Amino acid sequence: MRTHTPFTCTVVLVTASLLGAAGCAGTDSGGDSAAAAPRTVKPVAGCGAGSWTDPADLAPDRKPARCDKGAPAAQLLAKKRKITVATGTLSAEYVAPLQVAVAKGEFAKEGLDVELKVLPTPDALPLLAKGDVDAQWAAPEAAVMNGINGGFDIKWVAGNFSPDPTSKSGLWVRLKDGESADHVEMAGRKMGTMIGKGSVIAYPMDTSLKKHGGGLDKISFQQLGSADVLTALQNGGVDSAWLLDPIWRKVDGDKKYAFLGGQPVGEPLGGLLFGPTLLDKDPDAGVAFLRAYVRTVNTYFAGDYKSDPAFVAELAKLMKTDEATLRSTPSMRMDWEIRKGTTDRLQKAYADSGVSKGAPVPEAKAVDRAMYSEAVGHKP
Repeated sequence: MRTHTPFTCTVVLVTASLLGAAGCAGTDSGGDSAAAAPRTVKPVAGCGAGSWTDPADLAPDRKPARCDKGAPAAQLLAKKRKITVATGTLSAEYVAPLQVAVAKGEFAKEGLDVELKVLPTPDALPLLAKGDVDAQWAAPEAAVMNGINGGFDIKWVAGNFSPDPTSKSGLWVRLKDGESADHVEMAGRKMGTMIGKGSVIAYPMDTSLKKHGGGLDKISFQQLGSADVLTALQNGGVDSAWLLDPIWRKVDGDKKYAFLGGQPVGEPLGGLLFGPTLLDKDPDAGVAFLRAYVRTVNTYFAGDYKSDPAFVAELAKLMKTDEATLRSTPSMRMDWEIRKGTTDRLQKAYADSGVSKGAPVPEAKAVDRAMYSEAVGHKP
């Protein structure tokens, strides 16, 4: 949620809005949507043993699941569906698979007319809960988990990416006299960030801080615009900052700064959220959407996609960015799977930062792996 509003207030307001919407959306279906309506899962050509990995595998060098190029093949729905997907931006690289799927006709092959609609997360969540938008390209942030705890049907159904091991997108600090990257005291520092405590970035941020005597409860935050974070770090307005691709390139190699850690390698922290329409009312369309998404990853983003100059030029045009900026960072590891325990770790960080109240949401109530498993022919 990249606003200048104090984040705790934003979480409260969004949660209140979501809970108000719950009366229109109905009650939570409870448990896995596949359990409510058993579905037949058949083997899928081109999607063998490598099309699924054990969710409990958190190894940084884990290879993401992959099918053959062009798999899983499209299965045209009997009736065309209109699907609206909310996303906070269309200029970020992690949204590129959806844009490519639209541009290359991968959704159309399934009988889906997909519209990507730019909406801030606070505005989109109530619409998702009511079924006014069908899906959201976002993350299980604090407001989402609080909403699920309030009794309506939203689930995280697919991952998006994890960073390349060489990426240094994450927590950077301006070193004080006598400090080195191996010994930094973070307690009492002021951090500049576009992202508040209720974002999924709270989890890796808290992990990095605790390695250096800090924690979300031991630092102060200053929310800044995307163009202001680096400037504030460089001019002394803040002591540390969470720098995204490719902004961290500006301080990499400068001995005045140190990189303390970023998003866990091999663990996606966001992706697709489905609401009641695709979870319960029209799961065929939900599986078709995920089949097209998975096929797009396998066909266009399977490996180092930035090694193809023509594809980089195409991506830059879709994202409305320049090719040099896109090439300046390594390819992301696009990954549709969701790791075991991620929502538990996220909620621990939310609780530590004071933006999550009540009992934690069990993973089974927040995550549904059944649809992407069906898309690749795997029986969980």
